[in-house]
Amino acid sequence: MAITSANQLELLQTAEAVAREKMIDPELVIQAMEESLARAAKSRYGSEMDIRVSIDRKTGRAQFTRVRTVVEDDAVESYQAQMTVAQAKQFLADPKVGDEIIEEVPPVDLGRIAAQSAKQVILQKVREAERDRQFEEFEGRKGTIINGVVKREEYGNIIVDIGRGEAILRRNEKIGRESYRPNDRIRSYIKDVRREARGPQVFLSRTDPQFMAELFKMEVPEIYDGIIEIKAVARDPGSRAKIAVISYDSSIDPVGACVGMRGSRVQAVVNELQGEKIDIIPWNEDQATFLVNALQPAEVSKVVIDEEANRIEVVVPDEQLSLAIGRRGQNVRLASQLTGLDIDILTEAQESERRQAEFAERTGMFMAALDLDETFAQLLVSEGFTNLEEVAYVDLEELLVIEGVDEATAAELQARARDHIEALNRKALEAAREMGVEDSLIEFEGLTPQMVEALAKDDVKTLEDFATCADWELAGGWTTVNGERVKDEGILEKFDMSLEEAQHLVMTARIQLGWVDPSELGGEGEADVAVEDEA
Repeated sequence: MAITSANQLELLQTAEAVAREKMIDPELVIQAMEESLARAAKSRYGSEMDIRVSIDRKTGRAQFTRVRTVVEDDAVESYQAQMTVAQAKQFLADPKVGDEIIEEVPPVDLGRIAAQSAKQVILQKVREAERDRQFEEFEGRKGTIINGVVKREEYGNIIVDIGRGEAILRRNEKIGRESYRPNDRIRSYIKDVRREARGPQVFLSRTDPQFMAELFKMEVPEIYDGIIEIKAVARDPGSRAKIAVISYDSSIDPVGACVGMRGSRVQAVVNELQGEKIDIIPWNEDQATFLVNALQPAEVSKVVIDEEANRIEVVVPDEQLSLAIGRRGQNVRLASQLTGLDIDILTEAQESERRQAEFAERTGMFMAALDLDETFAQLLVSEGFTNLEEVAYVDLEELLVIEGVDEATAAELQARARDHIEALNRKALEAAREMGVEDSLIEFEGLTPQMVEALAKDDVKTLEDFATCADWELAGGWTTVNGERVKDEGILEKFDMSLEEAQHLVMTARIQLGWVDPSELGGEGEADVAVEDEA
């Protein structure tokens, strides 16, 4: 194959044909040809030479050039690709280090082996360009629905023809036990697109919650237009699902729009999802209201939210318990996924028993600590007092509202409460010192003697020990283990210490020890330190 004798336009025609067939930019094909011809020329002229080829985009003429770079006299490593400043003066009037000397060289006759090598380079470059195009195309479609045709099944995974490539629907991404045969049409959600050596890998899903959301977008014009928004989706694929929607037009009912005339819209989605039952729920900014809606069809009597623990307690009538929980816990599990909260469900009888137990426990505590009779202690609990500190340090006026309590009685109550607290503190301090707690921790502002005793029992006996604690170790928290939230008990959690208070105390200890420079803390941290210093 001699490049000089070939029809020069044939290169351009070949590039156009390949580009059209592979649906890539013709420029990429021409660049691949230039690289392959340059590589073939190097094998003829010498591998150390910097041979470059430029194909004229209009005429198809291939120009072969040799490039040498000007370097310092003592930096020459290859005379084939470099030359000194003195040598360069033969070609340039005022050569400088870094200049390039370009000379045209005769085109080479490509032998059979060189021609085959050039062909392989072109094919490789074309394949890479095709893979890049496919990756960019499908990457842009990630998160959308695509139609395809089943090609084959491999170990339970479905290989799908999606037009310009193949995709895989893994076994765990299929709904229930649905099966497909070759040439079946299939609709799936593009869950992920990855760039790999063998080409872009497109992963499909029919179990992803967003698959159902995209189906509703296709069936409900108001969602596509943005009038209705899908706020949350929870699915038990093939069985049941909940979807929360909100309308930004007061004249449009979001639930009714998604259901459609005689249920036509939702039924189309149900049919695609193999009969999956779908609860359409109105979304609400108020967590409690939203949760009541999410637990439909069960009725809810009361909702108690613990924002710090991100948990919620729901009280339902006794006869509604099984409906609220659902078969194998399905209803409450989907409601939890939809709201993002951990949900505890109690019956009214269970909640009443717990309230009575708490009432009796607090009553007994006040009777023992303040030497009161049962009736008086019950009055305190009924008025909302839960611990001795509240009685000891509350405004006197709040005690006077209790029936039968005058100023003298209120003052006596507070005196007894303070005496008892001081006695407890002395006892706790003695116990802490016996366990070897250092004064640096005892005198640390923000910790009560009882807190210090609790820390000592957990082997935290110095200020250095305290400074190494994490905030959740003190205040408690939640971790996820195997998909379930597990409670981490905090050392000081029983003293109602919040995560923010624990963070502040630990940071203050680190600053006092010189572990942290206050000037390196920004904004809120600096303000906290300033308050601590003033104190």
